[in-house]
Amino acid sequence: MNVAELAGLYFIDTNVLVYSFDDTAPEKQQQARAIITHALFSRRGVISTQVIQEFLNVALRRFSQPMSVSDARSYLHQILLPLCQHFPNPAFYDYALYLQFETGFSWFDALIVAAASATHCTTLLSEDLQGGRVVHGVTIVNPFAAC
Repeated sequence: MNVAELAGLYFIDTNVLVYSFDDTAPEKQQQARAIITHALFSRRGVISTQVIQEFLNVALRRFSQPMSVSDARSYLHQILLPLCQHFPNPAFYDYALYLQFETGFSWFDALIVAAASATHCTTLLSEDLQGGRVVHGVTIVNPFAAC
């Protein structure tokens, strides 16, 4: 998948960020890094505060070599915060509850889809959701399907 070919804004799920550090899956790592680089330079990639929280939790606790606080702080300011375009409000949680009921997604997956929709993204890049499914105008794409 060539992320540059996507039309409009695209939402990046946490797993894409995590794969950018995964040396055990070099094809996925390369694809994830290409997505993040394109997102930063094109200003078309979007994440939410939830993605920041999930990524930092994994990076600080679950990486085979956990990220240092100093490195996490640098990544936060250089990568995560520039991509973060969604900051939840009370209505957002109502919308996510509606999506959870409508789609059957888990609560945290419904929050991701709701954030993608709320930020007007046309594509959600995620390995964890049903690739090809369209929810409220957001098409879910597995960016690692060819890896």
